[in-house]
Amino acid sequence: MNKVALIVSTYNRPKALKLTLESVIRQSYMPDEIIIADDGSSAETLRLIKSYKNKIFPTLFHCWQKDEGFQLSKIRNKSIAQSSADYIISIDGDLILHKHFIRDHLRTKELGCFVQGSRVLLSNELTSQIEGEDVFPNFDWFSKGIKNRLNSICCPIISGWFNHKRILFDSINGIRGCNMAFWRKDFLAVNGFNEDIKGWGREDSELVARFYNNHIYRKNLKFGGIGYHLFHFKRSKISLSQNDAILEKTINLKLSSCTNGINKYFD
Repeated sequence: MNKVALIVSTYNRPKALKLTLESVIRQSYMPDEIIIADDGSSAETLRLIKSYKNKIFPTLFHCWQKDEGFQLSKIRNKSIAQSSADYIISIDGDLILHKHFIRDHLRTKELGCFVQGSRVLLSNELTSQIEGEDVFPNFDWFSKGIKNRLNSICCPIISGWFNHKRILFDSINGIRGCNMAFWRKDFLAVNGFNEDIKGWGREDSELVARFYNNHIYRKNLKFGGIGYHLFHFKRSKISLSQNDAILEKTINLKLSSCTNGINKYFD
């Protein structure tokens, strides 16, 4: 059996992270490791994570770095460097997981492939409501306040038919690190996330571009691996043009690795 790690990225949103961790507890198949990739949250998040140490069966780690602005690539690299798992499932700490989320990802995994999942968007009103309640929410097709409603359908038969397809192309449409899985060895082969990318945007797309250039196929996970994404306001795009330039360079030069990546965290 391959060892599986769930990497949960977070920054100063403990109410959302609590809902994420509650959904992890309810998984039909538990990962072997859970690593909270914390991009500089305050003590409130630390207290929350400590409160879950004895609630979650697998090993729970907290990987924290000083708050020096949005550095998602860096904290994800640090977290994955700490992991001993063969297979990595990456989510954001504002995603409420369907109870079969981990199971569906593991059914879809295949050597030489990464898996791109989808998400169901929750409205601002619904997010505020469930963050203020003590009862864990249940969602279905008829739930009010959800968008991308088709993405809320969990059907193993349809999912199994759809997810056998392997795709190798240059498109980065629909790439989102909030619901993505890959083999650790493939991740290390491209030197992980590019830490030259700072601020919001393109760290996941640039990673995938290097996967493609390294002949790693894409599989889209549909009708399974469902994550309900809590509402947040749009991130600052002040660094987006710089990050777009890094992405464009990776695509145009067909780069299969980056210089400023995960390798610095190994002796």
